[in-house]
Amino acid sequence: MDPFSFAIHLVYLFVSWLSTFVNPVLAIVLLTVTVRALLIPVGISQATAEWTRRRIAPALTKLQERYKKNPKKLHEETLALYKRENASPFAGIGPAIAQAPVLAPVYGLFVRASIDGHANALLAATLLNVPLGSTLATGGLAGLAIFAVLLLVIAASALVTRHTSTATGWISWLPLIAVPFAAIVPLAAALYLTVSTLWTLAERAVLRRIYWRAA
Repeated sequence: MDPFSFAIHLVYLFVSWLSTFVNPVLAIVLLTVTVRALLIPVGISQATAEWTRRRIAPALTKLQERYKKNPKKLHEETLALYKRENASPFAGIGPAIAQAPVLAPVYGLFVRASIDGHANALLAATLLNVPLGSTLATGGLAGLAIFAVLLLVIAASALVTRHTSTATGWISWLPLIAVPFAAIVPLAAALYLTVSTLWTLAERAVLRRIYWRAA
């Protein structure tokens, strides 16, 4: 068994254990919350980087206006500014990449039809009589309604996250990438993406308030 499959197997055992106490749908929610809680340090690191960018944004704007005709000087002064502020223009990217090994097995659990050669029992469970293994195209009218609600929640949460972020350009639209993903994956994965997106929104709101008070 390769490391990735082994990680998925461990996550599957955890969800199976949770399902002995609660409904499988609630088990997915609890799994998502547990994983995101473990990744709170990553969220703090990303919030710190975002706050730093917000704090030095006026100084960056002045530099861009002063050296707009001298790109080389602008680059040098920008790097010098980040150095003085003990910051990095790439801060937050590393933590975002670091969480991938944790999130990938969780996501893999929700899209694999079989685990260790056996049917993924989690996908046979239902939400309002719609199997968690069904997709937007196979869930019928009930599944269509559930997916519609989940996609709307993801889109709304992602738009709010984008609005409150300091990211600019195409990067600012990255939170919305969860919407097309949720539209093509099984219902279990869509539910996971919904809870995860809501967690991100709430986490950033709390951390942003903490930084504002500190300032």
